[in-house]
Amino acid sequence: MRLRTGVARIVMWRALTSRKSLGHAGLALLVAGLGVLATSIVLSRLDFGTEALKLCLQIAVAVAVGALFLAALSIRRISRDRQQIAESELRFRRAMEDSAIGIVVVGLDGRIRQTNPAFAAMLGYTSEEIEALTFFQITHPDDLLIGRETMDDLKAGTVNSFHFEKRYLRKDGTPVWAHLAGSVIRDETSGRPLYLVSQIENIDARKQAEARIAEAETRWNFALAGAGQGVWDLDMRKGGTTYSSTWVKMLGYADGELDGDTDRWLTMIHPDDRETVAEADRAHLEGKTPFFEAEFRMRHKDGHWMWILDRGKAIERDEDGRLIRAIGSLTDITRRKEAEERLTVSAAMLADEKERLRVTLQSIGDAVICTDAANRVTFMNPVAEKLTGIAGGEALGKMLGHVYWAVDEETGHRIGVTRPAVGVPAPADQNSRAVLIRRDDTRCSIRQVVSPIVNERNEFCGLVIVFQDFTDARALQRQLAHAAAHDALTGLANRSSFIRAMEGLVGQARKDGTSGKGTGHQFMFIDLDHFKLVNDTGGHAAGDALLKRVAEAVRGVLGPDDIVARLGGDEFAVILKSGSAAGAKIAARSIIDAIRSLDFTWDGRPHVIGASIGLAAINANCGEVDEIIARADAACYAAKAAGRGCVCVAPDAQIVDGRTEPLAAAS
Repeated sequence: MRLRTGVARIVMWRALTSRKSLGHAGLALLVAGLGVLATSIVLSRLDFGTEALKLCLQIAVAVAVGALFLAALSIRRISRDRQQIAESELRFRRAMEDSAIGIVVVGLDGRIRQTNPAFAAMLGYTSEEIEALTFFQITHPDDLLIGRETMDDLKAGTVNSFHFEKRYLRKDGTPVWAHLAGSVIRDETSGRPLYLVSQIENIDARKQAEARIAEAETRWNFALAGAGQGVWDLDMRKGGTTYSSTWVKMLGYADGELDGDTDRWLTMIHPDDRETVAEADRAHLEGKTPFFEAEFRMRHKDGHWMWILDRGKAIERDEDGRLIRAIGSLTDITRRKEAEERLTVSAAMLADEKERLRVTLQSIGDAVICTDAANRVTFMNPVAEKLTGIAGGEALGKMLGHVYWAVDEETGHRIGVTRPAVGVPAPADQNSRAVLIRRDDTRCSIRQVVSPIVNERNEFCGLVIVFQDFTDARALQRQLAHAAAHDALTGLANRSSFIRAMEGLVGQARKDGTSGKGTGHQFMFIDLDHFKLVNDTGGHAAGDALLKRVAEAVRGVLGPDDIVARLGGDEFAVILKSGSAAGAKIAARSIIDAIRSLDFTWDGRPHVIGASIGLAAINANCGEVDEIIARADAACYAAKAAGRGCVCVAPDAQIVDGRTEPLAAAS
C-alpha cells in the first residue's frame, strides 16, 4: 500500500511504541505478583509463621489485581490507538489527494515514492508516471545544484526542514517555477533520515509577473536616467524624503546623502526662486492645485546653479488632511533654459531687426509685396497700397492674383509670379516691360523684381515683389526710341531705321531665294521737283511745312504694311512689302499725283511741286542695300532727265565676280 512509507506510518509507529510501554508495565506487575505468591508458598513450608504468610498472600493478590487492571487498560488503549491510526491515515490520504498544492514523499536517493494529483497535474504527468522518476529528472538543469545541496545537508543532519524556489520541467519540456517547503523524517531511535515530505506550490504566474514588473521598472529607470529625471519620495511614516540615484548623482552627491530631512531641498534652491517654490508647495499641500509644479534653480554640490523642473503630487493624507506621502520627479532643464535664454535674446534681436526692416520698407520709394509659400499676401507697404489701389489690411491673406496683376506691355500676357522648381536655384526675375492692371482697369507701367524666399533647407517659403511706377520713364523711353528711329520733322522712319529694315528684308529675300519676278519687295526712291524754290522764296519754315504735307500725302497713298522714310532734305524712300514691278509703278504714279495735287500756300503765295521716282526690285540677286539704293537713285535721276514728274524702273542686276552690275543703264 502507498501509505506504507507515508506520514500515517509514522503515526502508527509512535502509537505502537506507546502501547508496548504500557504492556511492559503490566507484565512487570504480573511477574512481581507471581513472585510474591511463590515466595508466600515457600515461606509457608519454611514455617515463617501465619502472619508472614498472610502478608505475602495479600501482596500477591494486590499485585495480581494490579496486573489484571493494567492489562485491561492496555487492551482498551490499543483499541483506541488503532482507531486513531486509521483516522489519521484517512485524514492524511484525503489531505494529500485533495490538496490544491503538490505534496510529495521523496526517498534519500531522490526517487519519488508518493505524490498527489496536484503535483502530477502541475507537471503534466499522471501519478504513476511521475512516481517512476527521480526529483533530479524533473528539475530544471540550472537548478539541480539547489536540490543536491539540500539533500547533502539533510543526510549530514545539519538541517531538518527546508524551503526554497526552483524550476521544474513539465512533461512537454517547458519550465515552471515552484516554491518548496518540507522536512526530513528521521528514525526516532537512531536519528537516521528516512525520507522527505515536501509541499510544492506553483508560483510560475507570480514569477512571470515579477519578471514583467522588473522589466517595466528597468525600462522606467532607464527612461528616467536617459531623460535626466530623478524621483523623490516623501513618506512621513519613514520620517523623510528619499531620492533616486539618478537625481543625487545629477546634483553631485552620493546615494543617500540627501535622504532624510524633508525641508533640505528648499535650502538648496536659489534665493530668488525660493519664495515662488514654497508658495507652489503650500498651494498643493492645501489642496488648491491638483499637482505641484515649479521651475527653479538648485545649487550643485560644486556650487554652480542648475535649472530644475519639479513635478509632484500628494498621494496619501491622514483623516485630518495632513500629508502622509507624496511622490514626484525632478528634471534637469538647464540646457532648455539656456536655449530659451538664447532664443529670447535672438527673438529680441529679430524683433529689432524686423522693426528696422518694417520702417525701411514703409519709408522706401519702391512698392513691396510679400507672400507665403501658398502665394497669399503677408505684407504690403504704403507705396504698394497706392499703386495697386488696395489697402494693406484688405490684401492680407488674399491670393496674390487678387491684389497684383501684371501683364507684358507688348504681348498683353500675364507675367507669371510662381514658385521655383524644387532644388533649382531661383535668381531674382526682373521685368521692365510690365504693366500693372488695377481693379478699376486703369493701367500703370511698372518695373518689377520678383525674388523667391528660400530657407536654409532649400525649401520655398514665399516671394518678395518689388516694383516701381515706371510710367513716366517708360513714356520717355518710348519717346527716345521713336526719336532714334523716326524723322523729327515728318514723323516718318529716318534713314538709319529704314536701312535696318531694308537690310532685314534683303537678308530674308536671300534666305527665301525669291527671284523678284512678280514676287518680293520693291524699293522706291522719291526726289521732289521744284522744292528748292519753296525754300528760297518762303524760307525753311515753308519748306518744313511742305515736307510734312508731302509725308502725309505719301503715307496716305500706301498701305499700312509699307515702309515710308525720309532719307534727308527732300528725298524720301518707300519699301512696298508686296507686289510686282507693275504694281510698284502704279503706286509710284499715285504718289506723284498726290504730291502734284497738294494745295500748299505760304504767306498767301501758292506753291506747286512735283516728284520723280526711281524703282528697284529687292530679291535674292539684288545685291547689298547700298547697291539697291544706288540703282533706284540712278533711275530717279533718269526720271528727272526724262522731264520730271515720272517713274523710271532700274534694270535687274547680275552678279559678276562677286559684284552686282546692272544689265542696262537706267534712263
